[in-house]
Amino acid sequence: MPTYYKLIRDKIPEIIEASGKAFSTRILNQEEYSIELKRKLLEEAKEYQETSEDEYALEELADILELVHAAAIIHNSDINDLEKIRKAKCKKRGGFGDRIFLEKVED
Repeated sequence: MPTYYKLIRDKIPEIIEASGKAFSTRILNQEEYSIELKRKLLEEAKEYQETSEDEYALEELADILELVHAAAIIHNSDINDLEKIRKAKCKKRGGFGDRIFLEKVED
């Protein structure tokens, strides 16, 4: 039986059960959940980085977005507050649409 030891989406146990396979899960405490959310976010970001096809890239971005929603909640916030912060930073410092790549800054 393969072992995974990773955070999964809420309906995955139902999907595994419907397939007739045996499995085990547990509910994480708040500290463990925070750690595993961050780990999962890095995993999904890596998968996004490694894909070259638009369809798969969008799937990975959707996974990242789902994790961002969950992470905002553990920081006593929500996606709306996060969007306000994003807009304020964009107004103050800009976004990334101009594709500017910093190479050097003189001391």
